[in-house]
Amino acid sequence: MTPITEVEGRRLALSNLEKVLYPATGFTKGEVLHYYATTAEVLLPHLRDRPVSFLRYPDGPDGQVFFTKNVPPGTPDWVTTAEVPRSEGPARMVLVQDLASLMWAANLVTEFHTHQWPLGTPDEADRLVLDLDPGAPATVVECCEVALWLRERLAADGIEAYPKTAGSKGLHLLAGVRGASPDQVSEYAKLLAVEAERAMPRLALHRMTRNLRPGKVFVDWSQNAARKTTATPYTLRARPRPLVSAPVTWAEVEQCTAPEQLDFQAVDMGPRLQDYGDLLAPLLDRGRATRLP
Repeated sequence: MTPITEVEGRRLALSNLEKVLYPATGFTKGEVLHYYATTAEVLLPHLRDRPVSFLRYPDGPDGQVFFTKNVPPGTPDWVTTAEVPRSEGPARMVLVQDLASLMWAANLVTEFHTHQWPLGTPDEADRLVLDLDPGAPATVVECCEVALWLRERLAADGIEAYPKTAGSKGLHLLAGVRGASPDQVSEYAKLLAVEAERAMPRLALHRMTRNLRPGKVFVDWSQNAARKTTATPYTLRARPRPLVSAPVTWAEVEQCTAPEQLDFQAVDMGPRLQDYGDLLAPLLDRGRATRLP
């Protein structure tokens, strides 16, 4: 029988709690739900008022993995949804506004992905993101080298960057911006990627061309496009182990000499939150957002 629980006055059916979703560690669906319940305080502010795309993996990362952008069938009527613009016409997407909605969505077994703009202002971005993606044999260690260069370059324009792990193999840099369209942010991000490649030609790359990727870090500037989404801070990823897209300190980036140093799983996040709180909290303060040069 499917357990029924009540979350903030909403009745939820939570299914298959003993199902192993992460075979490398035996991490179960029940543990996934527990993770999201215990990180909700820091995760929800990064989801709230942002249309969410779900990357679902109901049978674990070795099973079918698929994106759900429209409101899924069977979504409870108390889950907030909103119409958002798309090139092919408006669509309706989910907003994860509260703990009950978070637990409902987590029960679908999903990664959370969000746009770089909030609901109501799709023509104005409030985030800049640079997705640093290493091509083997490069790793997150090389990503850290590129990230440190980009931090200083952004600072020269008065923009403060905040790092988080991708939760797979790379690193994301985020910054709060205002007064610019997604196209303008993309143009600026591409400029940064090109400059990084010029400054570090043996390490950084601004093009996705596959035969150029080995041993280099692709600075993916295209994630700033209005249609694109990026893994939300604190989301679990569909990997063999329950890896998290985890905020990190700049000291950790500076000191990284091996990939495992920035390898954070669900079980690591409780102690990290006790030690650091939400390292990305400044992104939620619109007063700290910066205009592009």
